[in-house]
Amino acid sequence: MTVPKQQDLLDVIIADHRDVEAVFDEIEASGDARNWLALVDEVTAELVRHSVADEQYLYPTVRRVLPDGDAIADREIAAHADAEEVMKQLERTDAADPTFADLVRSLVEDVRHHIREEERDLLPRLRSACEEVELREL
Repeated sequence: MTVPKQQDLLDVIIADHRDVEAVFDEIEASGDARNWLALVDEVTAELVRHSVADEQYLYPTVRRVLPDGDAIADREIAAHADAEEVMKQLERTDAADPTFADLVRSLVEDVRHHIREEERDLLPRLRSACEEVELREL
Protein backbone atom coordinates (compact mmCIF):
# COMPACT_ATOMS: atom_id res chain seq x y z
CA MET A 1 0.00 0.00 0.00
CA THR A 2 1.35 3.41 -0.96
CA VAL A 3 0.97 6.25 1.51
CA PRO A 4 -0.11 9.45 -0.24
CA LYS A 5 2.37 12.31 -0.08
CA GLN A 6 1.38 15.05 2.31
CA GLN A 7 0.98 18.48 0.78
CA ASP A 8 3.71 20.96 1.47
CA LEU A 9 4.11 24.70 0.95
CA LEU A 10 5.18 24.30 -2.66
CA ASP A 11 2.24 22.02 -3.48
CA VAL A 12 -0.14 24.62 -2.03
CA ILE A 13 1.51 27.41 -4.05
CA ILE A 14 1.21 25.41 -7.27
CA ALA A 15 -2.44 24.60 -6.51
CA ASP A 16 -3.08 28.32 -5.98
CA HIS A 17 -1.43 29.02 -9.33
CA ARG A 18 -3.74 26.53 -11.05
CA ASP A 19 -6.79 28.18 -9.42
CA VAL A 20 -5.69 31.60 -10.69
CA GLU A 21 -5.01 30.17 -14.15
CA ALA A 22 -8.52 28.66 -14.22
CA VAL A 23 -10.06 32.08 -13.59
CA PHE A 24 -7.82 33.60 -16.26
CA ASP A 25 -9.04 30.92 -18.68
CA GLU A 26 -12.65 31.87 -17.85
CA ILE A 27 -11.87 35.52 -18.49
CA GLU A 28 -10.30 34.71 -21.84
CA ALA A 29 -13.19 32.43 -22.81
CA SER A 30 -15.62 35.31 -22.30
CA GLY A 31 -15.19 37.73 -25.16
CA ASP A 32 -16.95 40.65 -23.49
CA ALA A 33 -14.99 42.64 -20.89
CA ARG A 34 -18.28 43.74 -19.26
CA ASN A 35 -18.78 40.10 -18.20
CA TRP A 36 -15.37 40.00 -16.52
CA LEU A 37 -16.20 42.01 -13.42
CA ALA A 38 -17.13 39.08 -11.15
CA LEU A 39 -14.16 37.07 -12.44
CA VAL A 40 -11.80 39.99 -11.87
CA ASP A 41 -13.13 40.34 -8.32
CA GLU A 42 -12.59 36.61 -7.76
CA VAL A 43 -9.04 36.59 -9.11
CA THR A 44 -8.18 39.78 -7.21
CA ALA A 45 -9.24 38.19 -3.92
CA GLU A 46 -7.25 35.06 -4.74
CA LEU A 47 -4.14 37.03 -5.72
CA VAL A 48 -4.24 39.19 -2.60
CA ARG A 49 -4.61 36.12 -0.36
CA HIS A 50 -1.80 34.37 -2.25
CA SER A 51 0.51 37.39 -2.00
CA VAL A 52 -0.01 37.66 1.75
CA ALA A 53 0.81 33.96 2.16
CA ASP A 54 3.90 34.28 -0.06
CA GLU A 55 5.16 37.22 1.97
CA GLN A 56 4.46 35.49 5.27
CA TYR A 57 5.84 32.01 4.49
CA LEU A 58 7.57 31.71 1.13
CA TYR A 59 9.80 34.77 0.95
CA PRO A 60 11.25 34.49 4.48
CA THR A 61 12.20 30.91 3.58
CA VAL A 62 13.69 32.04 0.26
CA ARG A 63 15.79 34.65 2.09
CA ARG A 64 16.97 32.09 4.64
CA VAL A 65 17.85 29.10 2.45
CA LEU A 66 18.95 30.43 -0.95
CA PRO A 67 22.28 32.23 -1.38
CA ASP A 68 20.62 34.86 -3.59
CA GLY A 69 17.42 34.73 -1.57
CA ASP A 70 17.29 38.40 -0.64
CA ALA A 71 17.48 39.50 -4.27
CA ILE A 72 14.89 36.91 -5.33
CA ALA A 73 12.46 37.82 -2.55
CA ASP A 74 12.85 41.54 -3.28
CA ARG A 75 12.17 40.95 -6.99
CA GLU A 76 9.11 38.81 -6.22
CA ILE A 77 7.73 41.38 -3.77
CA ALA A 78 8.18 44.09 -6.41
CA ALA A 79 6.23 41.94 -8.90
CA HIS A 80 3.45 41.59 -6.32
CA ALA A 81 3.40 45.37 -5.84
CA ASP A 82 3.07 45.87 -9.60
CA ALA A 83 0.13 43.44 -9.75
CA GLU A 84 -1.48 45.13 -6.74
CA GLU A 85 -1.26 48.49 -8.51
CA VAL A 86 -3.03 47.06 -11.58
CA MET A 87 -5.72 45.55 -9.32
CA LYS A 88 -6.25 48.95 -7.68
CA GLN A 89 -6.61 50.53 -11.12
CA LEU A 90 -9.15 47.86 -12.02
CA GLU A 91 -11.19 48.70 -8.91
CA ARG A 92 -11.38 52.34 -10.04
CA THR A 93 -12.22 51.53 -13.67
CA ASP A 94 -15.70 50.83 -14.98
CA ALA A 95 -15.98 47.54 -16.87
CA ALA A 96 -17.43 49.42 -19.87
CA ASP A 97 -14.32 51.62 -20.06
CA PRO A 98 -12.01 50.41 -22.87
CA THR A 99 -9.01 50.60 -20.52
CA PHE A 100 -10.63 47.97 -18.27
CA ALA A 101 -9.93 45.20 -20.80
CA ASP A 102 -6.37 46.43 -21.27
CA LEU A 103 -5.78 46.38 -17.51
CA VAL A 104 -7.19 42.86 -17.23
CA ARG A 105 -4.99 41.63 -20.08
CA SER A 106 -1.96 43.26 -18.45
CA LEU A 107 -2.73 41.60 -15.12
CA VAL A 108 -3.20 38.19 -16.75
CA GLU A 109 0.04 38.49 -18.72
CA ASP A 110 2.10 39.72 -15.77
CA VAL A 111 0.78 37.13 -13.32
CA ARG A 112 1.24 34.29 -15.81
CA HIS A 113 4.84 35.41 -16.36
CA HIS A 114 5.36 35.46 -12.57
CA ILE A 115 3.86 31.97 -12.22
CA ARG A 116 6.04 30.54 -15.01
CA GLU A 117 9.23 31.98 -13.52
CA GLU A 118 8.36 30.86 -10.01
CA GLU A 119 7.52 27.30 -11.07
CA ARG A 120 10.45 26.98 -13.45
CA ASP A 121 13.16 28.36 -11.16
CA LEU A 122 12.28 29.33 -7.61
CA LEU A 123 10.10 26.44 -6.48
CA PRO A 124 12.45 23.69 -7.74
CA ARG A 125 15.37 25.46 -6.04
CA LEU A 126 13.44 25.57 -2.78
CA ARG A 127 12.47 21.91 -3.10
CA SER A 128 16.18 21.09 -3.39
CA ALA A 129 17.29 23.42 -0.58
CA CYS A 130 14.69 22.52 2.05
CA GLU A 131 13.94 19.37 3.95
CA GLU A 132 10.60 17.82 3.06
CA VAL A 133 9.41 18.07 6.66
CA GLU A 134 10.15 21.82 6.73
CA LEU A 135 8.13 22.41 3.57
CA ARG A 136 5.21 20.42 5.04
CA GLU A 137 5.37 22.43 8.29
CA LEU A 138 5.33 25.70 6.37
